[in-house]
Amino acid sequence: MPGKTQSYDLAVVGAGILGLATALAALRRKLKVVVIDRDAQANGASVRNFGLVTVCGQERGAMLQRARRSREVWCEVAAAAGIRLLQRGLWMCVRRLESLTLLEQFMATEMAEGCRLLSSTEIRRRAPFLGRAPLLAVLESDQELRVESREAIPQLSAWLESRGVVFERGRAVLGIDPPVVSTSRGELRAERVALCPGDDFTTLYAERLARYPLSRCKLQMLRLAAPGFVLPSAIMSDLGLGRYRGFADLAAAGPLKARLAREQPRHLEHGVHLIVVQSADGTLVVGDSHHYATTPDPFGQRLVDELILEEFSATLGLEPPPALERWIGTYAAAADRAVLFDAPAAHVRLATVTTGAGASTAFAVGEELLSDLLGETAAAA
Repeated sequence: MPGKTQSYDLAVVGAGILGLATALAALRRKLKVVVIDRDAQANGASVRNFGLVTVCGQERGAMLQRARRSREVWCEVAAAAGIRLLQRGLWMCVRRLESLTLLEQFMATEMAEGCRLLSSTEIRRRAPFLGRAPLLAVLESDQELRVESREAIPQLSAWLESRGVVFERGRAVLGIDPPVVSTSRGELRAERVALCPGDDFTTLYAERLARYPLSRCKLQMLRLAAPGFVLPSAIMSDLGLGRYRGFADLAAAGPLKARLAREQPRHLEHGVHLIVVQSADGTLVVGDSHHYATTPDPFGQRLVDELILEEFSATLGLEPPPALERWIGTYAAAADRAVLFDAPAAHVRLATVTTGAGASTAFAVGEELLSDLLGETAAAA
């Protein structure tokens, strides 16, 4: 049970990255905050990812602004909480003329802040290990950050706790009727409640959430042995240009999408695109894939791993190092929005990021969620 007083200004339900971001926003307002989570430790999408704060390529408008704001907060929090920023920047490596045409169009937009195109000569100078890679160009962005999620999320939680946020773990929320929050271990009192359920659409406000076209996305990822060199930044490939809407929504994306459909239909069928990031020990985190279902099966497919590693080899011109770990993640998905905001009851607000951009946008989304809950402004859908 909590301490002598069980009354709070805000209860945050869910201790994933969005719940922690909302707690941080409330802490900065000097609110008394409790975070409630049914698990003993972070175990979901917030730790089963690349830890990559992706700015370049986010959808034009609100999502891009959220990513830029979240990057700012990540820098602030990392310095305060002792979270290591392992990598900075992004190299979007392309090997098709259609991709280069698309990148040139992208560079003419306001979305290209902090970006520049590298020639093949500069690529070889900066990353000689890519000498055999058939790259036409690289879009270099200086906007990205990378943390080790399985370390950073617990560190962020511990720092918030040291600043006065109360954590109630191993405690499921069964009902919300402010100021009463009913849990599996008794009641708490909170004037307002921020619900950050991730991809749990059935425990709380199931009828309300059923109004939205929600599903879950399953992804596969691998950790590869250290290759013996240091990456210049996070790496992506042509396939990412078809998935990230900042690129994919541009007119020049059409010819590239058509070519990818002809040349890599199996990759597209399994939602494979390439992200490669490097950990402090030199190992590489590589992925990923996208399969959508109401309840995805929990099994990884060998074919999907092979497709991911095939794209690794095609992009870097290298044989992939041995796989040390494999895992599956899931996150909330929706075809009609990138972030779901809802007001299921008075003094209760709900939010979940319905793309794979939780780490990239959560701090901004948490600020929006809290502002709406305090009646300052309505959160944007």
